[in-house]
Amino acid sequence: MANYGTILAVDDNPAVLTAVKICLAGEFDRVLTLASPDTLLTVLAQEKVDGILLDMNFTQGGNSGQDGLLWLQAIHKKHPAIPVVLVTAYADIKLAVRGLKMGAADFVAKPWDNQELIRILKDAIDAGRKVIPLEQVESEHVSKVVECCHGNISRAAELLGITRQTLYAKMRRL
Repeated sequence: MANYGTILAVDDNPAVLTAVKICLAGEFDRVLTLASPDTLLTVLAQEKVDGILLDMNFTQGGNSGQDGLLWLQAIHKKHPAIPVVLVTAYADIKLAVRGLKMGAADFVAKPWDNQELIRILKDAIDAGRKVIPLEQVESEHVSKVVECCHGNISRAAELLGITRQTLYAKMRRL
């Protein structure tokens, strides 16, 4: 099972933050919450965060999503590898497309389906993880063992638990 680490949820509604903590608690190692984005960049500088759930409206009475888009830009400027999933109660297609074009990993409308939210956050984190082909992992490991053995093929084969002939065959494919 993959480790999905830490999620940071940023929303000015305390009830939403409580719901997010309850929903995500069993799926992620840690769920951090912020009621305001003002300290967001400071928290990101201090904590290892694997994904962010970011509300789009923080201005009293605002529903344009502009706040979230500005914070999305700020996050990507300093922490481009952290996936950001935007969330808002005022969802519309234009806003979602705009957020995605600006680099958001996905877009969720309030109220959300819990299983869908979990899937979206995990997918966003997974998309950022690099999957290395098994052949490449094996090739790098074989090279490292041969190098550590200073080219002694017999010793390298012994450490790898294979015959010298098999090691020679693997080395030809490098």
